[in-house]
Amino acid sequence: MLKKFLKEVVIIVVGKQAEDIVDLLDSKKHVNEFLIAKKLGITINQTRNILYKISDYGLISSIRKKDKRKGWYTYFWKMEILKSLEFLRNSLIKKIGQINNQIKSRETRQFYLCEDCSIEFNEENALLHNFTCNECGKVLTLKDNTKILKELHKNLDKLKKELGLVNKEIKNEREKMEKKRSMEIKKAEKEKAKK
Repeated sequence: MLKKFLKEVVIIVVGKQAEDIVDLLDSKKHVNEFLIAKKLGITINQTRNILYKISDYGLISSIRKKDKRKGWYTYFWKMEILKSLEFLRNSLIKKIGQINNQIKSRETRQFYLCEDCSIEFNEENALLHNFTCNECGKVLTLKDNTKILKELHKNLDKLKKELGLVNKEIKNEREKMEKKRSMEIKKAEKEKAKK
């Protein structure tokens, strides 16, 4: 489930063509950018372009190491899971808000349709055009919003369910981070006690 959410984040940020990068970016250790390019079967420049786009949102982190022979810098990348999940959560909340606005609009306003041109008008625009289509001149008919409202409610329920799953994953990730932090503190205390 986590991989699915991370792929969804990458699709939102970069596009469908880059979703496979999630399989290569490990959340535990940093991965060489040349290895990523080789496994994806694309050039290093294309790989860097994708990585920089994701990095602009703070969803991946990198470390830089200098090649001792050539003197060039090589970047190693790692997925920031918690930040990625929070980004997805915010995206879902935004989508839910947009759908709620559409539902509210469909429930409170009337829409008119030209059946020949399939052009939809809100009440104000229909009134401006005297309830005739501005393309073909035919009389507009009142549109039944029940089908659209049903579809919007279905999408809203789906997004709310997904938001619940994302929140659950965020909670799991935070618990993992807290556990890891407490383990590191205990380890540091043991080392301090030895000295």
